[in-house]
Amino acid sequence: MIELLKKIGLSDLEARCYLTLHDEPGISGYEVAKRVSVSRTNVYSALRSLTDKGACRSIEGEPVRYDTVPIEHLAKHLQAEFEQVTKVLVNKLKSPPRITPSFYNWQGEKQLNTTIHRIIANAEDFIIIDIWSEDLHWVEEDLLEAEKRGINVILITIGECQTMLQNVFVHVRSDDWSISELRNFSILCDSHTALLGGFGGSTKLSALETDHPSVVGMLKTAFYHDLIMQHIEKDFEAELLDKYGEKYKKIFEFYANEKGWNI
Repeated sequence: MIELLKKIGLSDLEARCYLTLHDEPGISGYEVAKRVSVSRTNVYSALRSLTDKGACRSIEGEPVRYDTVPIEHLAKHLQAEFEQVTKVLVNKLKSPPRITPSFYNWQGEKQLNTTIHRIIANAEDFIIIDIWSEDLHWVEEDLLEAEKRGINVILITIGECQTMLQNVFVHVRSDDWSISELRNFSILCDSHTALLGGFGGSTKLSALETDHPSVVGMLKTAFYHDLIMQHIEKDFEAELLDKYGEKYKKIFEFYANEKGWNI
């Protein structure tokens, strides 16, 4: 809970004081200091800061006692303030048009989480995501929120998964695919923003963000192929199995054995 409170702008000590007052409303600063095991000077400074931020209020008396502003009230206050500030920033700091496509590299869990959240949150029309079922937790909550906004979310998973998302296509996993190796993923939003990366394996957690039309076009083409193959496999499952073997084994064997392709 402390980490969540820090995300809305409270310091570590402020978050601890807030939680203490939430559990024991109407106690003095001295009592708060005892609960959090921090000097009274620092606690009183934190309580003043909480009051300035609208998260805490004082009750006059001897001694002065403190109480929290209910979290639902605080959340609405912060949300309104955030929307006002960001509205001004968006109007004053409009991004100049980009002449050439760009490539951005993101590394580490925190950067990747932030990038995924930002890209999905800014989708206006559709999101196509191709990901292993083991890694769905990285994006599922953001995708569900996108669906609530009316965004058309299309999920393609490698392996079966349980999800509340509406449009899900599942690739049957081959026996020789190991989840311990690098598990690639891609996200395409609105035909202009793409994110490609991988989880697992020995490679450092990283992803590439780009608006390059060639990359966007390749992801769209891959999706069209997936979509078409899903329908073909559904309608002609028996015929395909008879002619090409399970999971198209005969085709792969032909190119490996007859053509000598080792791809």
